[in-house]
Amino acid sequence: MLKVFNSRVYGLEESVLAGGYPMRADEIGEWTEEELQLTERDIKRAVKLGSVPTGTGHDNFLKGIIVQFDVRYPNYWTPQFQRYSFHDIVSSNSKMHRLTKMEIKDCCNKYVDDVVIENLQKWVDIFNTFEPGMTEVEVEGATYSKYEAFMKVISNCPLGFEQTMRVTSNYLQLKTIYLQRKHHKLKEDWGNFCEWCESLPHFKEFCLK
Repeated sequence: MLKVFNSRVYGLEESVLAGGYPMRADEIGEWTEEELQLTERDIKRAVKLGSVPTGTGHDNFLKGIIVQFDVRYPNYWTPQFQRYSFHDIVSSNSKMHRLTKMEIKDCCNKYVDDVVIENLQKWVDIFNTFEPGMTEVEVEGATYSKYEAFMKVISNCPLGFEQTMRVTSNYLQLKTIYLQRKHHKLKEDWGNFCEWCESLPHFKEFCLK
């Protein structure tokens, strides 16, 4: 099931301070170390701004709180995650490059049937029989090129196959995701993701009041 790990949060104090800029009449200068120690007033303002309905714009300071994380996910989860535009996939392990070298059973979640795993493993084994100079191989009376064998591999990979990617996002985007996915049908995957959001510094205060 989905797992989020290796999390890092950047710019929290700086963004909370910037959330007060609209009401500043004095000149804004370089922050001191003392200013970066958030006061009760800073936190109270951030909670007030962050608690507005999504889309109203007053919670825009949340965009500056950057979050980077690794997520191990089943392939059926990514089309939903990729609907959200304000995050970037830094990198991920690749089916195109490494699927034929992976331990297929270890990469599938518990809901993938053994027969599906066995079928994919069969095509991986067939693909791996190709040696330099070989142009085709015969399988059960049919002939396949190396390209066709690879397309059998990639096309029969189940949606329960799990991969890991590193993502850059921000609190504003995570707020939207959380509110839309908290009670989603994929309760194990989105449930784990929302629990991870709740564990981030000040996330519940700034985003969920």
